[in-house]
Amino acid sequence: MAARALWAVRRRVQSLLASTAQSCSREWLCPFSTATQRTAGDDCSSEDPPDELGPSLAERALRLKAIKLEKEVQDLTVRCQRAVADSENIRRRTQRCVEDAKIFGIQSFCKDLVEVADILEKTTEYISGEKEPGDQKLTLEKVFQGLSLLEAKLKSVFAKHGLEKMTPIGDKYDPHEHELICHVPAGIGVQPGTVALVRQDGYKLHGRTIRLAQVEVAVESQRRL
Repeated sequence: MAARALWAVRRRVQSLLASTAQSCSREWLCPFSTATQRTAGDDCSSEDPPDELGPSLAERALRLKAIKLEKEVQDLTVRCQRAVADSENIRRRTQRCVEDAKIFGIQSFCKDLVEVADILEKTTEYISGEKEPGDQKLTLEKVFQGLSLLEAKLKSVFAKHGLEKMTPIGDKYDPHEHELICHVPAGIGVQPGTVALVRQDGYKLHGRTIRLAQVEVAVESQRRL
């Protein structure tokens, strides 16, 4: 086996020497001219560079892409920071508006109540301003006029701000609107389970009950055997 391998190596070396000799003889018989050598050199140089410049072009493309992505990241970072700052400013303004609404939300209502207080104050001044006792009937008439004007103004203020008084007499008892005080026997024209009497008025603000009405509810009277 070793002899056969050595013989194969010798044959391969001989063939390589023969091919080298043939190429040398060809160069001796057909020498290239200077122009041909330059052309061949130019051709070789034109074919070799792509293999050398290929990786550099790809690297440059990756670098340009990386620079572009870095700029986009910086732009997005700046936008994100601005958005966070804007949202924080909006949150602070909203919180300030909420706090102002809690404090000054009833400003208009209070302004209208001041007019009611003016009427009440004038009526009180008129009564206390009489040094000498005069006609009691005239005094009572003045007080009644002042109280009537005061009640009318107060009702106007309530209606303006959505505050209304409930009138539940004859309505069916509703625990969400009425506070049961006691039961009374149902009389003529009064149905059992309905409001027969109002002890204290209830009020609603824009349709929402803010104070329950204290009521007496009618029930069927039980006959004694």
